[in-house]
Amino acid sequence: MNILTLDSWDDYELLDSGDNKRLERFGSFVLSRPDPQIVWKPSLSEKHWENADAIYEKTDSDKSGWHTAPKMPKQWMIHYKNLTFQARLSPFKHTGIFPEQSLHWEWMQSLIKKTKAPVRVLNLFGYTGGATLAAAAAGASVTHVDASYPSIGWARENQRLSKLQDHPIRWIEDDCLKFVRREIRRKNNYDAIILDPPAYGRGPKGETWIFNYTFPILMEECIRILSRTPLFMLVNAYAISSSSIMLENVLADHFKNGAIESGELAIREKSAGRLLSTGIYARWQNDF
Repeated sequence: MNILTLDSWDDYELLDSGDNKRLERFGSFVLSRPDPQIVWKPSLSEKHWENADAIYEKTDSDKSGWHTAPKMPKQWMIHYKNLTFQARLSPFKHTGIFPEQSLHWEWMQSLIKKTKAPVRVLNLFGYTGGATLAAAAAGASVTHVDASYPSIGWARENQRLSKLQDHPIRWIEDDCLKFVRREIRRKNNYDAIILDPPAYGRGPKGETWIFNYTFPILMEECIRILSRTPLFMLVNAYAISSSSIMLENVLADHFKNGAIESGELAIREKSAGRLLSTGIYARWQNDF
């Protein structure tokens, strides 16, 4: 079991963490937002936290939300190598950017660039498109599927900002399981699949996603649309009651050759060097 650790980007830092909150710098702006797993004490003084440009306050009523300084914009740009993303203060405390995922982007890009043949990637639960754009920038053709029309619009804006409009990306608003089953009927296949599902969710027509029930079903179907010489499969998970061992065991059910790796994603804070776990993962790559 591995811990993949992000120390920082030029445009991102975990400045501090404590008292159920994280203090982060996204570009030029410092944000304070809740994280219930952070039960330890902060290292920086209260003044550092109070001076954040945006503070998300969670209450028991419907008044949870962001409190911002006058200079704080509604949206701004974040850069990662040759990619550019639009960050926003969403009503659900997120910014649309998950910096720790860059650890997977680098892994995927390395595999794609080493492959001389064309690579077709399917990104399920693609959200704002970080993995999609990373794969496309490495030379893959990508099908991006998400149940949220606004999220796809956000991802397409990130495509424009990253100057990847001429790269082959298909944007599909759909329930992921239904889409995969249609691809089986169409006899379409992919060389690599990325799955980044929520613990619970709804499709565009009210379809229910419950991780421990639906994920094994989706995995069975995904295996049926892999090409004869697949390159990789990556699974991320958040806020579920299982460890990365579960994800590794599911991949091991389907892949007898190649290499499987599993563990946690983490971000190292600047203040005291502690690690903040952000989720679990398992990934398989072929051993050509």
